[in-house]
Amino acid sequence: MYSPFQLAVKYIRYYLFAENGKGHGVHSPFVYDLIIKVLNDDREFYVFEPIEECRKMLKGKNTEITIQDFGAGSRIEKSSVRSVAAIAITSLKTKKYGQLLFRLVNHFSPNMILELGTSLGITSSYLASANSNAKLITMEGSSAVALIAADNFIQLGINNATIVTGNFDDTLAKTLENIELINFAFLDGNHRYEPTIRYFEQVLQKSDEFTVIILDDIHWSKEMEAAWDEVKNHHAVTLTIDLFFVGLVFFRKEQKEKQHFIIRY
Repeated sequence: MYSPFQLAVKYIRYYLFAENGKGHGVHSPFVYDLIIKVLNDDREFYVFEPIEECRKMLKGKNTEITIQDFGAGSRIEKSSVRSVAAIAITSLKTKKYGQLLFRLVNHFSPNMILELGTSLGITSSYLASANSNAKLITMEGSSAVALIAADNFIQLGINNATIVTGNFDDTLAKTLENIELINFAFLDGNHRYEPTIRYFEQVLQKSDEFTVIILDDIHWSKEMEAAWDEVKNHHAVTLTIDLFFVGLVFFRKEQKEKQHFIIRY
């Protein structure tokens, strides 16, 4: 993984050369619409406050748990015994990106949402709350972490989310067998090249041209950047948007030629 300094340098380069995030100069009506209606939407939805209060509670919880980490691990925490507060501080997507996921689900109105990487359930709560009629299946490697997420769902009144616990190498294929079509997927489960590509390919088998796939931390390491490049070049992918910390992937068949955007967010 890149060091914090390396990541900061990459972010500065991204910020300087990305599209300005206002939609000016973007010649794709689909992407322009997404910028105006989703990326630049600054509305405060009623579910935001309780989810952020839950995050605040987790950051103050010093209870220690033993976790199973099947991915690339944490940039900061190396021990398998971690406090809930440490996980909340180092592993959760920020408010900005949690609320982006909410707005994306709100915009595309998917019926079936898949998340790889429940963690403590904050992003899951944003995903599930954006469309109460949708079904969210969220997958977590660590049973101790999943138990906390499940409790957070109860506290937040979320009843359209199901947690699948265990190593994705063992659970993803079985989970996908029971899903007819994935409309929206957030892949945040393993920050290594080979598993990221493998999970992407598995999810793709249950996708169609209207499916939206979000990859997390696409510039987290050389491996993740290589995975992002491979996804961009995949024959089924017609459009991608690089927001630095996440990458949006689309398969729209009306898109005759591949387009790749880097947009400041």
